[in-house]
Amino acid sequence: MRTRMDWTYALGLDLADPGFDHSVLSEFRARVAAGGLDQVVLDTLLERLAEHGLVGAGGTMRTDSTHVISAVRDLNRLELAGESVRACLEQLVVAAPQVVVQLLDDSGGTRYAARIDTWRIPAATVRQHELALAYTP
Repeated sequence: MRTRMDWTYALGLDLADPGFDHSVLSEFRARVAAGGLDQVVLDTLLERLAEHGLVGAGGTMRTDSTHVISAVRDLNRLELAGESVRACLEQLVVAAPQVVVQLLDDSGGTRYAARIDTWRIPAATVRQHELALAYTP
């Protein structure tokens, strides 16, 4: 928390607040586990998710988030690549607009006109790879 300004703000603390000692969190975690409250929280969460149709009964559940982190990383890299190309093209339009006209066809102009986070990235991996290739020189 000492290094996260967003948590400091969310908790309504002063920016100079030293936060709490790390041992407090481990003690709290030990009390939750000793009282069996971890299972209560998990069961409540699963019930709420099931009510909204986000999880179903049975089936195989993953216990780690590696695949989620990997997918987010890949999408983040794709967004960064797209935004980098778009930012370069914006600067190039100011410095040498005739070069941009020669480099881009009509599809390139529409692709780079809007920020990448304003349109939907393709869900299919093949389409994501095609988009990534479009960002390479």
